[in-house]
Amino acid sequence: PLTVIEAIKSRLGIGSLLKDTLYFDLFNLSFDKSEDIISNITFDSIDIHEKLSKCKALIIGTGGLGSPIAFILAKSGLGTIGLVDFDHVEISNLNRQVLHSTSRIGMLKVESAKQTLNNLYPDVNILIYPETFSSGNSLELVNSFDIVIDGLDNFPTRYLLNDSCYFADKTLIEAGVLSFFGQTTTIVPNNTACLRCIFPESTIPTHIPSCSETGVLGPVPGLIGTIEAIQAIKYILGIGLSTAGRFLMYNALEASFTVIDVERNNLCALCGKNPEIKDIKDYTFVCEDKKS
Repeated sequence: PLTVIEAIKSRLGIGSLLKDTLYFDLFNLSFDKSEDIISNITFDSIDIHEKLSKCKALIIGTGGLGSPIAFILAKSGLGTIGLVDFDHVEISNLNRQVLHSTSRIGMLKVESAKQTLNNLYPDVNILIYPETFSSGNSLELVNSFDIVIDGLDNFPTRYLLNDSCYFADKTLIEAGVLSFFGQTTTIVPNNTACLRCIFPESTIPTHIPSCSETGVLGPVPGLIGTIEAIQAIKYILGIGLSTAGRFLMYNALEASFTVIDVERNNLCALCGKNPEIKDIKDYTFVCEDKKS
């Protein structure tokens, strides 16, 4: 995705193009434009296969983020992948949602994704849930898996997912994309900052432009989804420096990665010292039309 993003920027004459070689080491969350920082890493392949094959990961959304996440996890040999999405494939999705094709326009996205993944990796168990992720099913879904990965595009449902994982005590790989920008973090309940610590509900503008109004550069969710999948694999295996307690931001226009430390907020409405949120509830949607 990085090379595609740079090619698009060059063709459109926007942003700042990479002039130096960019070295990135997702194992150690290091990004540098001038110094070779690639690590020499060796692992026990048998142990890796066993841990991945026994893991069950739930992906909420099979669009621009969820597609690359599911593809990479399946390719890596994850044992079971659950896919949640109520939406159908549309032609406008195909510039970024790599599990779908023109022949599947009108098909449920989870069915299209399952077909692609089963054709490529028949040994991976793909479970599909063609339904809206809501307060009515969130805890049941989340509790059935070992780790949860966010492929959503709106804050209301991301809050719901954050809260559900907190109450279920499940690690969440969280992310968001909009326009030329992406971000991701790993949330470990009662250990790291949750989404509400980083983005308190009161700080979110009452009107956030919808996906159809703002759009997203197609390869950006591909890049962020790839990073999410890598962070999930690292977390499952217990290796490398994770994004737990860290917030990774990508600016496609400036070709820059920034990683900052984030701490739990004692005033957080969910995980603070005096929490106000005691149960799961739905929130008003900001971007209801399509997933990223």
